[in-house]
Amino acid sequence: MGKRSVQAPFFMFNPKSYLYGEDLAAMAQTAEKAAAARPEVTVFITCPFADLARTASLTDKVIVSAQHIDGISPGRGMGHVLPEAVKAAGAEATFLNHAERPLTFEEIIKAMERADELDMLTIVCANSLKEARAIATLEPDIILCEPTELIGTGNTSDVSYIAATNDAIKAVSPKTLIMQAAGISSAQDVFDVIKLGADGTGCTSGITEALDPKQMLADMVAAADEAGHSERSS
Repeated sequence: MGKRSVQAPFFMFNPKSYLYGEDLAAMAQTAEKAAAARPEVTVFITCPFADLARTASLTDKVIVSAQHIDGISPGRGMGHVLPEAVKAAGAEATFLNHAERPLTFEEIIKAMERADELDMLTIVCANSLKEARAIATLEPDIILCEPTELIGTGNTSDVSYIAATNDAIKAVSPKTLIMQAAGISSAQDVFDVIKLGADGTGCTSGITEALDPKQMLADMVAAADEAGHSERSS
């Protein structure tokens, strides 16, 4: 069947380990409604491994992503995350090299190879311009440019960083989509970062800690859609 198609703009809700079980299921249903209401936005939701199957069963338009996989094959590997297992559970994408689960370059290569074999989208994180340029040589589907020191701070990357990483990645891998998500905490942040040239963005604490998380998620997807329309009409 091949990999799921991703169009820009895209939006990723990454609840990390803040949500699980019933709370995550409710947010997955909200994400599905937002994706249906805004068909020109590709919506992702990541979830803990134990919640992948349930989340996939509650969604169709949303792309369900694992938060990590290991570059292993079926067989020995006690305690590792088997790519085939998350694929069978319904994941169609995976994060790799997040600041909270960093990998060596060799581990990134192995995990990407396994993901590609299974037609899973790869979202690979880079915490600097140099790392972004290096990861771009591997041609992942998406590179998340996110300086580690800005994660969860509410402070977004500055304009020069966004422009520099966008240009560096596209120069090496034109087909790779670029996600800028550091410090995203409002719908306005979503709109602004896409207007600055990102293909997509995402959020964790700005949604999970909002007074109304469901409404914030819907508002952020709407902002991505509005930014995309603005870009297309300019």
